[in-house]
Amino acid sequence: MTRLTTRARIGVFGIGLDTYWPQFDGLLERIQGYQARVEERLSTEFGADVVSAGLVDDAHKARAAGDLFAREQVDLVFCHAVTYATSSTVIPVFQAAGVPVVLLGLQPTATIDYPNTGTGEWLANCAACCVPEIAGACTRAGIPYDTVAGLIDGDDRAWGKIGAWVRAAAAARDLKRSRIGFLGHVYPGMLDMYADFTAVHAHTGAHVEVLEIDDLGARVAAADDGAVAAKLTEIRDMFDFADPSSDPIAGPIEDTDLDWSARVAVGLDQLVEDFQLDSLTYYYRGVDGNEAERLGAGVIVGNSLLTARGIITSGEADIKTNIAQVLLDRLGAGGSFTEWYAMDLAEDFTLMGHDGPAHIAIAEGRPTLRNLKLYHGKSGSGLSVETKVKYGPVTILGCTQTAEGKLKLIAAEGESVPGDTMRIGNTNSRLVFPLGPAELLERWCAEGPTHHVALGVGHVLAEVRATAKLMGLEFAEVNA
Repeated sequence: MTRLTTRARIGVFGIGLDTYWPQFDGLLERIQGYQARVEERLSTEFGADVVSAGLVDDAHKARAAGDLFAREQVDLVFCHAVTYATSSTVIPVFQAAGVPVVLLGLQPTATIDYPNTGTGEWLANCAACCVPEIAGACTRAGIPYDTVAGLIDGDDRAWGKIGAWVRAAAAARDLKRSRIGFLGHVYPGMLDMYADFTAVHAHTGAHVEVLEIDDLGARVAAADDGAVAAKLTEIRDMFDFADPSSDPIAGPIEDTDLDWSARVAVGLDQLVEDFQLDSLTYYYRGVDGNEAERLGAGVIVGNSLLTARGIITSGEADIKTNIAQVLLDRLGAGGSFTEWYAMDLAEDFTLMGHDGPAHIAIAEGRPTLRNLKLYHGKSGSGLSVETKVKYGPVTILGCTQTAEGKLKLIAAEGESVPGDTMRIGNTNSRLVFPLGPAELLERWCAEGPTHHVALGVGHVLAEVRATAKLMGLEFAEVNA
């Protein structure tokens, strides 16, 4: 589903108090062993590139650890409070690293044999002791932090939170290095979607590559017959072909329609390769059936195939929603271009979907191609994708802008459920959220959203929340 190959680069250090080591035989070795186990789990179970500063037990080592993390450009720092340490051995690390931090209070055991435990044994189990002190020092120093408490092993709750941070760090790192293609122009008049490319660069680190419709046209014209034939085979393997539905704008699929979609898809593949794109958002109106109109109308199949490969595409040149789609995809959830379609107040679900490309890797069953004699609200005609997202847990993620121009993420978790949907050559799914459809819409709109959202499978709210913190973006949850 996702083409994420980036691994999170995580800075990790344990803390202790150097005064203890000569006082209690074997304590240092036990503390080092616990720290090594945390680092091992981060690497082997969560796929992180661990940059270890080892055990930091005085202020001099703290400065060296912070410099190491800054030099290695880590995405996130985990501070493991293995035993008591003063906050002066921690704050310099965070200040020098300059990235978000998570305080880990992870014990080796769930309980203590209290009558038979001496001071040395207690110190090997007092992971919770200094975490409040460090949290208070972070607050006074203006350092944002999160805290995870629990066990080094056998604690799904704690390690679920740690895993969410690692996955978020990988997704944020990938987005910061992404190249987003912007082909054509925004759908005219949709003021919510107009975006400042400099803001995208500034707030995400991603590069926006501005493309002309001619860039696509030249590559479609150069598509050779062998590549087109191979693409036709790929299309036939991926999609079912629909008979005309009751919608009067639907018609039979003709060979000429298939050939054009395949030829444009070959051109899109070459466009992505030539400009090294990780995602693509597009819209072009054209006029009176000219080449630009035919190109703009012929990209749906090819862009759906690209999206299934993790090269995420969105229509109407909505670059902000394209960013949300990329984030969801890099979190392993997919990310299909979506909008509110209707509220079903009788059966208490929200119908969501969109025309244009779909994330067919997260489709429920085989997606369908339907030939539309016109695209509603747009120029041109051609093949369109009809599908629904897989049944089960889903997350919707919107990317909008505040009045100050900063990017903001909005998310909610729900469930995709079976049931009839419209046969109009669009994606559309029945989605149930903890809030009813009317209250969901009211609460969502209170956050100042854009028109569209990214729709992905699975519940990844924790990861999205962590990603927002990592990227310094405002974040709102719209749940019960």
